[in-house]
Amino acid sequence: MKRWMAVAAAAVGGVIGMNAAADVRLPGVFSEHMVVQRDVPVAVWGWADAGEEVAVSLGKATGSAKAGGDGKWQVTLKGQAAAGEGTDLLVKGKNSVTVKDVLVGEVWLCSGQSNMGFTVGRSDRFPEEQAAAKLPGIRMYMVEKNPQREPQADAKGKWVVCAPETVGTFSAAAYFFGREIHQKLNVPVGLINSSYGGTDICAWTSEEVQRPIPELAAQMEDWKKRDAAYDPEKAKAAYDAQIVKWQAASAKAKADGKAATRKPVAPVKPSISQNHPANLYNGMIAPLIPYTMRGAIWYQGENNASNDERGKLYEKQLPLMIADWRKRWSNEFPLGIVQLPNFTHKGEGWMLVQEAELKTAQTVPNTGMAVTIDLGDPTNIHPTHKQEVGKRLAGWALGDVYHQPGAVTSGPWPKGHEVRGGEMAVTFSHADGGLVAKGGGGGELKGFEIAGEDGMFVPASGKIEGEKVIVSSAQVSKPVAVRYAWKDNTDGTLANGAGVPASPFRAGK
Repeated sequence: MKRWMAVAAAAVGGVIGMNAAADVRLPGVFSEHMVVQRDVPVAVWGWADAGEEVAVSLGKATGSAKAGGDGKWQVTLKGQAAAGEGTDLLVKGKNSVTVKDVLVGEVWLCSGQSNMGFTVGRSDRFPEEQAAAKLPGIRMYMVEKNPQREPQADAKGKWVVCAPETVGTFSAAAYFFGREIHQKLNVPVGLINSSYGGTDICAWTSEEVQRPIPELAAQMEDWKKRDAAYDPEKAKAAYDAQIVKWQAASAKAKADGKAATRKPVAPVKPSISQNHPANLYNGMIAPLIPYTMRGAIWYQGENNASNDERGKLYEKQLPLMIADWRKRWSNEFPLGIVQLPNFTHKGEGWMLVQEAELKTAQTVPNTGMAVTIDLGDPTNIHPTHKQEVGKRLAGWALGDVYHQPGAVTSGPWPKGHEVRGGEMAVTFSHADGGLVAKGGGGGELKGFEIAGEDGMFVPASGKIEGEKVIVSSAQVSKPVAVRYAWKDNTDGTLANGAGVPASPFRAGK
């Protein structure tokens, strides 16, 4: 603990203790203030002259390897117990590399788009959070944004120690998640923030696994055509015109006391766009493999909810990305999903992404989900109450990953349904403390709809019976389908006894 406090007071940054011209070198993620995963074998890798012998040590764990013909070497160190006292990672070949202040604890990859990148400094109650951030046992590695057409060997970034002076730049969802883990388990926590705002899930998934899927292969062909047709001069002229309009609109908004509209994004050649399939996997995920970690958390989907077609496709894309990452790491690591919160949005794309996230959590092993339909902002796609988002993600991890008793791992999920005459009975899992109507035992269940054979949904009443909700409407005598919270800015009130809301869902024909 004394070591942590000393580090926190030092205005820390990520520095690799080595000569840039040295024969032996390490990836950027192996740098000062890093956290390595406890209790399991840890991969350490880097580059040296072909055939060079490299020795590695971290505490009592040691290993050695010979660099291959391509100069790459990798050592697997014996797993060690959590250690909050910083130690040095030593790498020796013809030269020596020392990485200082290494902790052993829990490591999580934190990825997605802008709501994962959203910082603590922009979150609710920042002055309070800043004052309470004297937590040097929490460190975050921030991967620099780097879309690339080919998988990269390294990613720039740095490990930053949590302190009042630094926490404002941390990913809020990741930080509040990590803080719960740190405080509940009393171990160091390392968070690798690899996020990029406004991005499509296809950019985070390797090209190799997308090509066999017709819809995704078609997307890649479309990108290829757009790239061939790209005219930089025309694109710049169009952008300049957009800027003129934006400046006028912003000036008017300022005069009217309103917030300025978002500045147009400068054009880039389609093949190097951050949204091109695989570009973020290549530049911001591949370089991290095979860094040893406990698991990953994922907050993304807003970009894919733009229309119904794309929203439906997410049901294939999310499990595909998870399988892709796990295969690359050779590790079926746990992954926690943040389900999209409430937000005013046209069409069904938003709900279809929420549905895809639920189905993924229900069907893909070792995967969980934080329900957040009550934490959004109808008019702001970047809600600021990230504390509860992190807490709910941590509830899943503490319960399902760390097996802590009493942890609330999710809000209610549907796990079965049956027709009972003119009613539909829906059974729920994750009904911790029983099902309730949010706002108290006497509250009204809202958000349910029911449909007969004509497929037309009408508002329905719901009655709680243990872990079931009995749904009915006088307008439907022979129900065949039921749905809950099936609108972007839902008014659904079903929750469990812990106060966590139920996930939106559809069931039946």
